[in-house]
Amino acid sequence: MAKLKVAGTWGGIIEVELENWTLHMLRDEVAKRSGLDPDSIKLIFAGKILKDDGDSTLTLARLGIKDNSKILSSRGAAPEEGKSIMAEEERSRRLSRVKAAATALARRHADGSVPIEDYNIELEDQGGHKVQFGTETDQSAAMMGLMLHTKAKGLIEMEMYSDAVEVLAMAEESFLLCNPKILELVDNLPMMEIDIVWCYFLLRDIKCLSDAGVRLERARKGLERAHGKDLSRVRLLQAGQSPEMALYVRLELLEGVVAYHTGQNDKALNALKSAHAKFLQLQIPDETLSLVMGMGFLEKDAKRALRLNNQDIASSVDFLIEERAKRAQKREENLQRQQEIYEQKKYGVTPMKKAVDMQMLNRLVSIGYTRELAAESLRRNENDFQLALDTLTNPQVNSTIQAYIESRKRKRQEQRVGISVDELMSMGFERGQATSALQVGGSREDIIQRLLQSAPDANRTNNVGAESSGLGGGESTSNEIDGGAEQDSEMNDGTNDETTTNQGSTSGEEEEEEEEEEEVRDTEIEDEIAHEISQVDSLSAYDITLGKEIEAINEYLAFLDASQESS
Repeated sequence: MAKLKVAGTWGGIIEVELENWTLHMLRDEVAKRSGLDPDSIKLIFAGKILKDDGDSTLTLARLGIKDNSKILSSRGAAPEEGKSIMAEEERSRRLSRVKAAATALARRHADGSVPIEDYNIELEDQGGHKVQFGTETDQSAAMMGLMLHTKAKGLIEMEMYSDAVEVLAMAEESFLLCNPKILELVDNLPMMEIDIVWCYFLLRDIKCLSDAGVRLERARKGLERAHGKDLSRVRLLQAGQSPEMALYVRLELLEGVVAYHTGQNDKALNALKSAHAKFLQLQIPDETLSLVMGMGFLEKDAKRALRLNNQDIASSVDFLIEERAKRAQKREENLQRQQEIYEQKKYGVTPMKKAVDMQMLNRLVSIGYTRELAAESLRRNENDFQLALDTLTNPQVNSTIQAYIESRKRKRQEQRVGISVDELMSMGFERGQATSALQVGGSREDIIQRLLQSAPDANRTNNVGAESSGLGGGESTSNEIDGGAEQDSEMNDGTNDETTTNQGSTSGEEEEEEEEEEEVRDTEIEDEIAHEISQVDSLSAYDITLGKEIEAINEYLAFLDASQESS
C-alpha cells in the first residue's frame, strides 16, 4: 500500500494501491472525507490537474503518482452549481448594466444633452401638473428613479421578482436623493414601497415580513399625503375620478397578509374585506365594456376609462376622447423637444458641459441676431444672457466669433468631402479658390475637377510643373501656405483672446466629439429602458389586472375562516 499526502479541501494521508486505484476512485475518497460532491473536486499533482481523458481504467501509477506523493485537493464548481454561479454572475452584470444605463440616461436628461432618440420624461403631481425641480441633482435623481421603477415593473410582469426587488431598491435609492418636498407632491415612492412588498409576497419570502410591515406603513402615510385621506384630494384634483383604486386593493391585501402572519387576525380580516370590496367595485360588466370598445377604443383603454368614471359610459367616452387629444399634444411636444435637442447638439456644449439654453437663444434671435451667432455667444458665456449680449454688441468680438463660425463650417465641409483647404493649396490652388470650391460642395473628385476647370491654363501648368520638379514652384507653394497659416494664426489669436475673456471656451463641435469618444453607451439596455418608458403614461401605474390579488384575498380569507372554526 502506498501513502498519499493530501492537502486542500481535506488534509491527511490516504493509503492506496497505485496499480489498482483509478483517478475516479481517489477523487471519490477525497470527496467523501471532505464532505463534498466528487464532481466539485479537482486533484492537482506536480502542478497539473489530474485527468483521465475519458479512460476510466487509467491507474494512479500510470498517471505518475508514487508512494508519498503530495496531492492538492481544490474545490471547483459542480456542473449544476457552476451553471448556477454563472447565471448569478450574469444576472449581477445585467443589473449593473441596468443601473449604469439609467444613470447615463438620467444625466443626459438633466443636463439637456439627451440624444434625439431618447424620450422626454416628466414627473406630474396628482393634478396632472408638471413638477418643477429645484436643482439638477433633483431632476437627475427623479429621472433615474422613474426609469428604474419602470424597468422593475417590466421585470414583475415577466415574473422575475428577485431582479425586480433589486432594481426597485436602486430606484428607491435614487428617489431618496431628491428634495423631500418634491417627493411629497407625488406618489411614486409609496408605490415603490408597495411594489417591493408585492415582490416579497410573490416570492413567499417570510423573512422579509418585518421589513414588509415597515414599508407598508410608510406607503400608507405617503399615499395619504399625496392623495388625501380616503382619496379626498385625488377626487378634488381629478374631478371625482379615482384612478388609484386598484393600487389600494393591492395595498390592503398586503396589509392583511402581514397582519395575518403577525397574529393580528381582526386587523387582517378588516383589511382583506376592504380589499375585496374595492375589487368588486372595479369589476366591469362585459356588456358595458363591449359598448365602449364598439366605439373604436382598445379594451385596455376602455377598461381604464370605465374604472375611473364609475362605469358611466358617457363620462368614460368623454375621458377617452380627451386622453386621445392629450396624447396627440404630448407627441407634438416631444417632437418639438427632440428637434430642440438635435439643434442643441449642433451648437456643442459650454465649458461647463451644458447645452445651449434654447429660451435664451430665442430671446437673442428675437433681437435680430442669427441663431448660430447667438448660440455661439451663449455657449462661450455659460448661457448668461447679459454676457452673451455684451459679447455680441462688441464689434471686434462679434467679428471674431463670425470668423470662427465660418471656420467651423469649413472644417465640417472638409470632413464631409475628405479634403481640406491646406491639401488643395498643396496642389497649387490659391486659398480663396480652395475655400470657395469647398463651400460649393460635392465629392473630393468634383471639387478638384471644378478647380482645374476654373484655374487659368498657365497657372495650372506652372502648378503642375512645380509639383513635378519640387524646385521654385514648390517654394512658392510653401510661401503661399505660410501666408495662409499666418492668416489662420491671426484669426486664432483673436479667437483665443476672446475665448480667454469668456472663461476658456473651446470649440463646441470638438468638445462634443471628444465627449462622445469618451462615453461608451450601452445602447441595448438604454433602448430597453427607453422603449419601456415610451409604453407608459401618467395612469399606467394604476392599470393593475388584479388577477393574482383576488386569488390571494380569497386564500387568506379562507385561512381566517379556518382559524376561526378551529378556535
